[in-house]
Amino acid sequence: MKRYDAIVVGAGPAGSTAAYRLAKAGADVLLLDRARFPRDKPCGGGVTGRAARLLPFSIEPVVEHVVSAVDMRLRYGKTLARGNGVPLVYMTQRKRLDQFLVQQAVEAGADFRDGVKVGELDVGDEGVSVEGFEAEVLIGADGINGVTARTLRLGGNRVVGVALEGNLPYAKLDRSAYEGRLALELGVVPGGYGWVFPKGDHANFGVGGWEEEGPRLREHLRRLCAAHGVSFDDLEELRGYRLPLREPGSTLARGRALLVGDAAGLIDPVSGDGMFEGFLSSQYASEAALDLLAGRAESLDPYGPRLAKRLANHLWASWGVKVALDRYPRATFGLASTKIVWRSVERLVRGEVADVGGIRGLARPPLKGIALLARAAGDPGRAYKHV
Repeated sequence: MKRYDAIVVGAGPAGSTAAYRLAKAGADVLLLDRARFPRDKPCGGGVTGRAARLLPFSIEPVVEHVVSAVDMRLRYGKTLARGNGVPLVYMTQRKRLDQFLVQQAVEAGADFRDGVKVGELDVGDEGVSVEGFEAEVLIGADGINGVTARTLRLGGNRVVGVALEGNLPYAKLDRSAYEGRLALELGVVPGGYGWVFPKGDHANFGVGGWEEEGPRLREHLRRLCAAHGVSFDDLEELRGYRLPLREPGSTLARGRALLVGDAAGLIDPVSGDGMFEGFLSSQYASEAALDLLAGRAESLDPYGPRLAKRLANHLWASWGVKVALDRYPRATFGLASTKIVWRSVERLVRGEVADVGGIRGLARPPLKGIALLARAAGDPGRAYKHV
């Protein structure tokens, strides 16, 4: 049987992109997924500019809507419009995006096999074995419910949130109200928010919050629909999902195996989005794997600390804003909606700065005010920054 250089378990955004990068560099890659493609996944389906910048190719073929403006409200109050016409988020659907990313990996030379349920895997000093396939390294990209993290005892993830979403055809809502813009409803779900994301032939309505909000998500979503003048009963493809976040200091790689994306608990605490983190981890993972394959490294172990260091500032700041918004909603929203702060948010979302450390004027009152509120909330993200 052929021995591969790398086996990637899970063909979501992180897994497929890692497979693409490895195959493009000349490695023999096997990409596995338990589902038959194309398949859909519960997800808001937005790719921020900062996430898109990380990809070595354009996702334009599967972009259904480009968002350059945001309508924000606190507790369904007065709407604040923000945005200057420059793209912020590229809207797609996971069924289309994931299929597109798999195709890129295959065209780069990866061997893709769907419908393969991974139950047996082994990682040793000389290589890895997955369902009888052998390779030099293993990349676990099979999500929060995957087998790789659990079997390899990597990750140390915790569920910090849950979300519920559904799609509404434009025939049942005013399409013009969401042309080029998305809606964010803050302060309406503890530990989260509500959203309306425009797509090609429908809009995605969703709510997310702390894990304990799970039993109340349907009522939160019903309230969101009512606030936008649509019927909850008209929503199609209603789906819920959990949001994983790695524990500070958790191990993401050991020997010849590592984790990426949701399998590694890589999400943004404020937004619940994991596209940027997934693409970044796939880049770092492929680089670590290529170093091992070329003999420049003895193991994949350096991957974890490198990724944690890169995400440290963002996780620290994001957790602080999340908890501050929960505990001091009016003050935090008031500061966050100022033009000074919004310009900083735009730069972050577009990827013009790496993290909050790249924002100038952090000592200016609105930005400093948010930092003080986060500190008053207990500075919940400090463990990520110090690790």
